[in-house]
Amino acid sequence: MKPKTSKHFTAAILLILLATSAVFAQEQRADQEQGKEHRRYKLIEIGTFGGPNSYFTFISRPLNKHGVAAGMADTSAEVNPQFCLIDCFLTHAFFWKDGVITDLGALPGIGGSFVNDINAKGVVTGMSLNGRTTPVFGGLPLFDAVVWKNGELTDLGTFGGPASYAGAINDHDQVVGFALNSTPDSFDLGSSCQNFPMPTQMHAFIWHEGFLRDLGTLGGTDSCALFINERGQVAGNSFTNTIVNPGTGRPTLHPFLWDGDEMKDLGTLGGTLAFANGINNRGQIAGASTLAGDSAFHAFLWDKGKLTDFGTLGGSFVEVIGLNEGGEIVGQAQLPNSQTVHAFLAKNGMMTDLGTLDGNPCSVAISINVKDQIVGSTDDCSGNNGHAFLWEHGHMNDLNNFVSLISPLTLTTATFINDRGEIAAQAILPNGDQRAVLLVPCADEESDADSCKGDEDGASTSFEVTGATIAPTPTAAPKPKDRLRALWSNWRFHSYPQK
Repeated sequence: MKPKTSKHFTAAILLILLATSAVFAQEQRADQEQGKEHRRYKLIEIGTFGGPNSYFTFISRPLNKHGVAAGMADTSAEVNPQFCLIDCFLTHAFFWKDGVITDLGALPGIGGSFVNDINAKGVVTGMSLNGRTTPVFGGLPLFDAVVWKNGELTDLGTFGGPASYAGAINDHDQVVGFALNSTPDSFDLGSSCQNFPMPTQMHAFIWHEGFLRDLGTLGGTDSCALFINERGQVAGNSFTNTIVNPGTGRPTLHPFLWDGDEMKDLGTLGGTLAFANGINNRGQIAGASTLAGDSAFHAFLWDKGKLTDFGTLGGSFVEVIGLNEGGEIVGQAQLPNSQTVHAFLAKNGMMTDLGTLDGNPCSVAISINVKDQIVGSTDDCSGNNGHAFLWEHGHMNDLNNFVSLISPLTLTTATFINDRGEIAAQAILPNGDQRAVLLVPCADEESDADSCKGDEDGASTSFEVTGATIAPTPTAAPKPKDRLRALWSNWRFHSYPQK
């Protein structure tokens, strides 16, 4: 019996080994297939215009679906310390395509310019300093909403007041934002639109082919438009009345949808504060809202007249930042009984904690594409030790693991990922200077090329660090209209007022 038992035992072991090998091979093939999107990249470092830093925006799209990018880069000109906004160098908007970075220029005067969005045709919108200052904001410089198209800079104008702001642009060159009128403002909406107080009332606008249209409000004094889809649908925020709520110190604020005729009030999840944070081409709108009592925020998705509550990760705070075409939402949310926040993915009525990277307790998800690839950043909860990440197939990957050891760059935050898997990110050099960088997936036929060669086992990514040729500043004269006076907005995130 002993030999028979031994024989059966040996056969069983062989079967187990074969099964294990098959499963391992299957998992290995799956891992290889899953990693196909991100195992090899080309890293492109965007230079500057003579100054120390270059940046991508965190607010809208710094990168379109064709891999053309727009951002901001320092010139060598230093500014008066009281005019320091992003840093203390004069910043110009840039346009990057096929390895060439072009200085988009600015309005006459101080000359600074900033980017918020770029469409598929490469038309860019943002703001430009107009050479004026105001004592209302301690003598800080003022800016106008502008569009750059075919080398021409166009000032979008105002509703008779001192400021305007361009937030987003679609492929039909329709631009949305807000512009100020001349009526002094009793209630400030600035912190709910771009984080700075405004001296007069602001109204949402849509601009197209030289015409600036006032979209009105939901009944209150102020509104702002922040997002637009390819159908021309606009999402933003508006006061609904002028009655101050004791819990918030401000009138009721609701998100809206404008669909070519009038603003539609999207309501709230029971509280008096709610914000729109994105719209997709299906007309779905993502945002966050307080519950009754205004003591906690929940994420929501508005779709065909219905608000779906996605909840939180157990804490009282949530910030919605990204929305894809499938109605999936990303952002950051507070954990229970903690000041720690984690990146989340909200889909199918549920919110999933994406976790964080080893050594960093906090994380934030900023952008999601149609393939459910998510990018963002992790840090120590105080803005230190920032590491950019790519999350896909249930795993968070530190993008710095894919950077060549010879590169001096540390990728701190991935700000956007398009549907081709191309990533816009922020990086820092050992001396503290910042760089905008692009991470471009290598095509299959490039897998053996020097620019995309990985390790022998193919498990890690190598990058080609490529500079950019600087093209001359366009000589086309800008078209100044009414001069608008305001501060350059906080260019990182739309923040919610804290109680």
